[in-house]
Amino acid sequence: MLKREDIRIRDPFIFTDKENGCYYMYGTTDLLENSLHTGATFAVYKTKDLEHFSEPKVIFDGGKNGFWADKDFWAPELHCYNGKYYLFGSVKKDGYCRGTQIFVSDAPDGDFVPVSKKPVTPADWECLDGTLWVEHGVPYMVFCHEWLQIKNGEVCAIPLTADLSAPAGAPVKLFSASDNPFVTELPRRPGCYVTDGPFLYQEDGRLKMIWSSFHEGRYLVLEATANSVLGPWKHGKSHFDFDGGHAMIFHRLDGMRMIALHAPNKAGLERATFLPY
Repeated sequence: MLKREDIRIRDPFIFTDKENGCYYMYGTTDLLENSLHTGATFAVYKTKDLEHFSEPKVIFDGGKNGFWADKDFWAPELHCYNGKYYLFGSVKKDGYCRGTQIFVSDAPDGDFVPVSKKPVTPADWECLDGTLWVEHGVPYMVFCHEWLQIKNGEVCAIPLTADLSAPAGAPVKLFSASDNPFVTELPRRPGCYVTDGPFLYQEDGRLKMIWSSFHEGRYLVLEATANSVLGPWKHGKSHFDFDGGHAMIFHRLDGMRMIALHAPNKAGLERATFLPY
């Protein structure tokens, strides 16, 4: 078994399996030494206590079956939808824009296959960190239009077909990074503002989102609220004062609501952090 503090991981995503009394942890794991870049695999760790984990199991290998992308397999997250398990993960190849690809399997730790040949994010946009939100029966991918392409990163939403294999409409911008007054530009990158890791949930009859950006060089988790996925979104400050982010929310087997994120946000030191939320 592996201890939590021994696993280098960014963007941890927890799926709680109540039926079998365990958790599955996904995330950016095929990391190169002292780098944010990765190889071409997605893997999952299994745990019963969020402290001791199985060895990682590869659930998708981009080097097989002629898959188009070959690096930077980032931020996979698992969603149970219409009786199947869907993995949303960001992937990249030189000469092509980064995009979020959707994969499907019959089990949380099964062999995943792409639901389409290409990402559902726009082909000419640099995109990442797609997540699933279903509203009035319509599945949406909420994702980030990356700051590397447009400087002021955006969070956008795009409706999907019922089988999640293709867009069902045009993307809609929900907000820009700088719309939150707490967000500051990247050091040494004037005019550049980051949007990372949106995750949506409902609380007290309101739709809420957590997402990540930077404040004076420190990575953080921000909050926003709306009545609908298409907004308008009202922004709040950071929930934490330490250097960590790209978060999601899950419930432990005992029902306690938790937040999962990586901290610190420094290459080589990232570890999964779980806190009540």
